[in-house]
Amino acid sequence: MAAAEALMTTVRPAAVADAFYPGDASALEVTVRALLGRVDARGPAPKALIAPHAGYVYSGPVAASVYGRLRDAHATIRRVVLLGPSHQVALRGLVAPSVDAFETPLGRIEIDTKARARIAGLAQVSIDDAPHAGEHSLEVQLPFLQEVLDDFVLLPLSVGRATADEVAEVIEALWGGDETLIVISSDLSHYHDYDTACRMDAATSSAIERLCIQDIGREAACGRVPIYGMLTIAQRRGLSAKTIDLRNSGDTAGSRNRVVGYGAYVFAPLGQEKSAVGEGSQSGANGADGIDGLLARYGDVLLDLAKLSLEHGLREGRAVLVAAAEMPAELAAEGASFVTLEGAGDLRGCIGSAQAWRALATDVAENAYRAGFEDPRFAPVTRDEMAGLDLSVSVLSPPARFSVDSEAELIATLTPGVDGLILREGEQSGLFLPQVWEKLPAPVDFIHRLKLKAGFAPDHWSEAMEVWRFTSASVQRPAGGL
Repeated sequence: MAAAEALMTTVRPAAVADAFYPGDASALEVTVRALLGRVDARGPAPKALIAPHAGYVYSGPVAASVYGRLRDAHATIRRVVLLGPSHQVALRGLVAPSVDAFETPLGRIEIDTKARARIAGLAQVSIDDAPHAGEHSLEVQLPFLQEVLDDFVLLPLSVGRATADEVAEVIEALWGGDETLIVISSDLSHYHDYDTACRMDAATSSAIERLCIQDIGREAACGRVPIYGMLTIAQRRGLSAKTIDLRNSGDTAGSRNRVVGYGAYVFAPLGQEKSAVGEGSQSGANGADGIDGLLARYGDVLLDLAKLSLEHGLREGRAVLVAAAEMPAELAAEGASFVTLEGAGDLRGCIGSAQAWRALATDVAENAYRAGFEDPRFAPVTRDEMAGLDLSVSVLSPPARFSVDSEAELIATLTPGVDGLILREGEQSGLFLPQVWEKLPAPVDFIHRLKLKAGFAPDHWSEAMEVWRFTSASVQRPAGGL
């Protein structure tokens, strides 16, 4: 019986995977987690939100700024009503699909058939799969929702020509309680120069915060019609609107000659709103806080990425594919990392890069796989071992070469617990991370063991010996975290 029911299920498959976001499930999961990893927003979840719908490399950071605010309501929200503009099919009114589920690389989401039936009798609502088949404005929101929420059902509505009251009537009929989230999908201005776009989008954001429909013109937002309906409901129900992030493609990943604007907004009861512009956004690269700051922002993301790559290695025999271009700038930039596995306090694998030569996210994924399955000192990790492994990811600063005339001088210049060290002569080399000091606190032992690792005798020294020093910072996940 269950098999027969499964055969009868109709599904709208992903249409813009590998175009707007990664089509590989593991790469998509890593990308969304990385985008959400930049957002530090707690407190009551919004009742409704507006998020952009371009490719993740362009609008993903802005969308994440509002989706991150749903974390604390992950188990409460069980239904999402999603409205977005129709880009490919001219429509009158609002159109729901007839299928039973929507699918992304992260899995299927069941359609809320009871909610669909509830609005099917409204004159402005129709049922048709054609407008949904290739539409991206709704689909790109789904992986974010799948990542931040637990189980939920979905009612996607493609919106064409309609009045604000017609849209508002549908939203009102589906309003529900805390279990229901309303999501409006919309970008802002399209294809103006950077300065013009900034002025236009700032005016649109002001109009949204003032709940002022008449100040949002035709060129202000592609999703202006569902926005009109949301603002109408906000006025009736006493909700406030707040801008969380406001940027454009010239700020995220593109030229500033012709840009598309992206805004992120939340709606909540008056007095519950939390933020002003940009609270959810942390633009910019590493900045002055260096590796420590990077790991503070992305440590969990890198650990998740290492874990996913190990799991992918068990299933597929290769590292997880990372769509570096979809990552936040700090993880897409070149970086050097080491991934270390330990079991019951004993080393189980450690592979890394001494110098940056590829995206940091890619480096972590590849090194995690190699630490688990290609470290020549150990047999490949098995599935039964995974839960008992401690995992750590270290990110290295660029190594700096310095000159010393003797081992005694090297010992005198080292800072135990801080310095990582590379010794190199000819084709032989060895590297110790700073955390090795925990097991070899005496500088002479540290250096002698490093020489042995590089294939030198403990008392070896020559004028040809190259010494490189670096620092690193690490994040750890203890056994059970895998």
